[in-house]
Amino acid sequence: MNDASRSRVLDVSGLPTYAYGHRSLMWWGTFGMILIEATVFALAIGTYFYLRDLASTWPPHGVPPVLTYGTLNTVVLLLSAVPNQWTKHRAEEENLRGTRIGLCICLAFGAAFLVVRGFEFGALQTSWNTSAYGSIVWALLLLHTIHLVTDFIDSAVLTVLMFTGPLSGRRFVDVSENTVYWWFVVISWLFIYATIYLAPRLPS
Repeated sequence: MNDASRSRVLDVSGLPTYAYGHRSLMWWGTFGMILIEATVFALAIGTYFYLRDLASTWPPHGVPPVLTYGTLNTVVLLLSAVPNQWTKHRAEEENLRGTRIGLCICLAFGAAFLVVRGFEFGALQTSWNTSAYGSIVWALLLLHTIHLVTDFIDSAVLTVLMFTGPLSGRRFVDVSENTVYWWFVVISWLFIYATIYLAPRLPS
């Protein structure tokens, strides 16, 4: 290669190997998954109201779910948004100590939610095989629980990696995008909570 050819070669060796936000492929992957899962939730909620429109009474047995555990979990999730966002900022600053602390706090909130969710299933006042109402209520709660469990496991793995390594800038990107997905878990629950717990208490 002569000198003229070398001068036309673009040297990219100094460019960063990772990025945050929409410049990251991980961000686009997370965003795409959220769109797909949001569509699933929307279809399930649409099914709920379709079945309600067909029924003469709703719930069919006249007893809506107990508000206690669902409301408690709503409070837990809304509070979890604070350390979640704090962790996102620490990760994007590549503050290792702050990221570790934030992940541990987020895991504690996720564990608390899962414990209360166990009681929540028992307070639905219906079984999954009792009626179409029971099936769709259990389906909605189970769908959200699956998302919560998968994100909890993902957060646990990231927490272990942030303590044990190997550490790199890309690992902080993973934490940042994981907090974005947690926001989806929080926001989607507000719609599901309104559907399961408030809609049966509204006049038909």
